[in-house]
Amino acid sequence: MKKFQFFPFGLLIFLFWPLLAATQQTTTIKEKVGVLYIDSKGFSLDPVQMGNMTRLELDKTGIYEVLDKYDVEYLVEKEGLKLENCYGKICLTETGKKLRADKMLTGSVELLGERVVASFRLIDIGTESVEKSQVMEFLNLRPQVQLMIQLTIRAMLGLPNDPNIVNKLTKADDYVSALNLPEKAKLNLSGPRMGMTVFSGPQVQRIQDPERTGGFNARPVMFQFGYQFETTYLNQGGLQALFEFIPIITGLDQGQILPSISILHGVRSNKNGFEFAFGPVIYVNKEADGFYNNGTWTRLTEWQLANPDLPPPAEVESRLDSRGGQNPVPLSYLLLANHSNPAK
Repeated sequence: MKKFQFFPFGLLIFLFWPLLAATQQTTTIKEKVGVLYIDSKGFSLDPVQMGNMTRLELDKTGIYEVLDKYDVEYLVEKEGLKLENCYGKICLTETGKKLRADKMLTGSVELLGERVVASFRLIDIGTESVEKSQVMEFLNLRPQVQLMIQLTIRAMLGLPNDPNIVNKLTKADDYVSALNLPEKAKLNLSGPRMGMTVFSGPQVQRIQDPERTGGFNARPVMFQFGYQFETTYLNQGGLQALFEFIPIITGLDQGQILPSISILHGVRSNKNGFEFAFGPVIYVNKEADGFYNNGTWTRLTEWQLANPDLPPPAEVESRLDSRGGQNPVPLSYLLLANHSNPAK
């Protein structure tokens, strides 16, 4: 009895199995698409290379079975086909039939003024009509042509594209990055720096005093030179945020060596080079400990040598003194606004 109950069920499976298998096979079979030449104008890539690039990007989508270029070359040679200037629907329909393709992809990538226009059409061989088409305009960023082809093909097939990437390649005022500025490094103004330092206040007299009294016997206006090192950690929206390190030597024109380093943090425009930075300046100066006695400066070491058992008669302080030692002195924060024309 049990064998008789299962017999009809097994018979049904046996009868309908070929139909189920055929249905499953039908759903997995992909339509064959042939890609020949893609018209190219304004690029170093010829139509053959542009066609190979397009074939690759279409194959990446996984929607169609893209005819292998070597199979296409074999059939073209076997059938004696001429592919030059075969971009139109009539030519591609006839060629597609001989290549045994279900569809043919054609198009062009052209530089028109300051825009790159990518245009593609998918031709159905059976109906001899254009099934799908897509045109996209991009900025004149020719090194990104493969990405432009990818975006256009995906849009034609209804596949999603990353809107950030699309904006970077289509909008002139979008965020500045290596994607939409492939031929230009981010604006970098590293290089030599020269200028003048002008002393003011009590330091003026101290700079002019003779060396025997602790002065520098120099003028309060000194030439300085150095070099600016910078590193950028953010490059977005036409602006970059950066750190700057500027070592400088002051006073060589007067026989003095007054080193300093500026450590700045700021922002800069990539378009016009305007810069705003803020940070400390650390300089090395000759200083000595001493005190003022009746308006006269006396070094502490001199007093201690002459009066080893007596304390200083006034409060001890540090000040500029050419006879003193080298001490790093942090200066108040430096505010810098600068404008430089970026290299074109």
